Amino acid sequence: MTVSEDFTSLTGRFRGELLAHCYRMLGSAEEAEDLVQETYLRAWRSFAGFEGRSSVRTWLYRIATNVCLTAIERRGRRPLPSGLGEAAEDPQAQLVRATEVPWLQPFPDLLAGRHEDPAAVTATRTGIRLAFVAALQYLSARERAVLILRDVLDFPAAEAADLLGTTTTAVNSGLRRARAQLAQALPAEDELAEPTDPGQRALLDRFAAAFQNADANALAELLREDVVLEMPPLLTWFAGRATVTSFMAWRIFARFGGFRMVPVMANGQPAFAAYTRRDDGSYHAHEVLVPTVTKTGIARIVVFLSPELVTMFGLPDEFDSAVTGPPPA
Repeated sequence: MTVSEDFTSLTGRFRGELLAHCYRMLGSAEEAEDLVQETYLRAWRSFAGFEGRSSVRTWLYRIATNVCLTAIERRGRRPLPSGLGEAAEDPQAQLVRATEVPWLQPFPDLLAGRHEDPAAVTATRTGIRLAFVAALQYLSARERAVLILRDVLDFPAAEAADLLGTTTTAVNSGLRRARAQLAQALPAEDELAEPTDPGQRALLDRFAAAFQNADANALAELLREDVVLEMPPLLTWFAGRATVTSFMAWRIFARFGGFRMVPVMANGQPAFAAYTRRDDGSYHAHEVLVPTVTKTGIARIVVFLSPELVTMFGLPDEFDSAVTGPPPA
């Protein structure tokens, strides 16, 4: 076996979970791809000196985490609109676009790939929910790394300290601070509906139908009273069932009509790629919607108004009017 084959056989199976790790750290699937490439490049350059004092997985996570910490120093955090100002009270409020903000992005689950190792599957899927990654962005880079390594990836405190080049005491104190901040920002876990729950699937089917039929009243029946609607790169966001419903009816459905909704998986939860219809009958990628479903209804809808994100989910950017079902993957 050549050195190249040896390196690939030892490191290749970790790519998916490293991609999820870099995404948690940076909040961007595109940047995560670049950072994983950088991780493997650095690993390849230092492979001859790898003496097996730690596992290959730990060695790769050490490199990836340091690559991410350096990137965060240069680029800062990626917020959602609700982290930058108050909700608009008027559904007719002027929509303010902020393309200069490095917005949080969704994470297509297909990027993580498939693993035979159950531990790798857990590491990839756990802690990838959009609300969790959004909350991570408000932690310092080091606290973010500590919390991910300890609470998501289950590294022992001593191993996380060694990986970060610090002390166990520093890791434990950073973890306490990070947990306290996250507790204020995240919804209670017992409120969230599981992706496999039949009730959730039925609700999501109705959600998709409401968009496909441009039916604001049907949408309103699915929303919690305190629902939040965010639409990066728009700074403007809305809260409350009445306000959100009015906005959707007057500003979205009245303008675009019905959407073609294609189910996808984003951040470990059901989501949709939405296509709008042009005058010639063709459908064009418009946005990616990630709803947060709880046991009492939809609590949040994040609409990523970036058509190019749709292709990251393995979907085309357009399909013609002759297609009667979802666009081919």
